[in-house]
Amino acid sequence: VQLQASGGGLVQPGESLRLSCAASGRPFNINYMGWYRQAPGKQRELVAVSTSGGSTNYADSVKGRFTISRDNAKNAVHLQLNSLKPEDTAVYYCYAVVRPLSDTFYSPYWGQGTLVTVSS
Repeated sequence: VQLQASGGGLVQPGESLRLSCAASGRPFNINYMGWYRQAPGKQRELVAVSTSGGSTNYADSVKGRFTISRDNAKNAVHLQLNSLKPEDTAVYYCYAVVRPLSDTFYSPYWGQGTLVTVSS
């Protein structure tokens, strides 16, 4: 199973970006999908997560500004980043908890990071 992320870039404070991530590979079921980020010199932190049932959870620092959404038909997750701040600058990683149909258990999978830079 592979996760392919896209959508990072350089924006000014207050602007928006949309990150996308799609899972592909052998047949699988997905439970959680979401995004983590890691800023320079800091630990990786949860940004937002969505369950297969549609529940969502956000880091306090992004509540009201970021919105996570899933397209279950396309095995994809999106993150709309609005009102971006310089402190949102980080590498954003797509994350999914997946069970290949040939396996018994769910396991975490990570996509490659995509850099978001917020600077004037």
